[in-house]
Amino acid sequence: MSEMQSTRRGRPGYDQQGILAVAVAAFNEYGYDATSIGMLAERLGLSKSAIYHHFGSKDEMLDLALDAALGGLEAVVDDPLPATVDRDDSRAVARLEHVLRGAVHVLVDQLPAVTLLLRVRGNTDVERRALTRRRAFDRRITALVSEAQAEGTLRADIDASVVARLAFGMINSIVEWYRPGGREGADRLADDVVAIALDGLRRRSDDPASAPVS
Repeated sequence: MSEMQSTRRGRPGYDQQGILAVAVAAFNEYGYDATSIGMLAERLGLSKSAIYHHFGSKDEMLDLALDAALGGLEAVVDDPLPATVDRDDSRAVARLEHVLRGAVHVLVDQLPAVTLLLRVRGNTDVERRALTRRRAFDRRITALVSEAQAEGTLRADIDASVVARLAFGMINSIVEWYRPGGREGADRLADDVVAIALDGLRRRSDDPASAPVS
């Protein structure tokens, strides 16, 4: 699947990436269904044929944008732990923290595409494929939480799927208020997310209620 960063050039001033950025902004503003190729052509100051030189259809634009968001998130889960990670943590907790931090960075770096992903409702084949990938991603996060609970480093009295949903619900909410260039960059946001999501979940040695279930 082609990436959002493709640089095939056509008419001066607009390559595929530039056209796609305008399209994603329109999809987020008006909704995918309500955005037509004609509307995009007017926004870009291009003919419809110039847009079709880069994209076979509006669905292809949506597919590329959603793949950019999902591909970034999936890569975070697959990414090996860096050598700088605190080895005092269990491996599962360290991986979970790494994923949470990485997801924040993906959201900030791919803000329009992630915003679009979070608004997908499964009305087209492209959207349904994206939702399938998103559910698979959610299951991987839940499995990581479960592993940390089994290791005894995260409290086990909260269902792993609830933990995963709450943590990513917090991360996903960033799209509603985050503005690039604001007081907090991605690194500081990631610190805040980890502090809120994990500090309250770490198992305390004097708390039998949070012990792993045997």
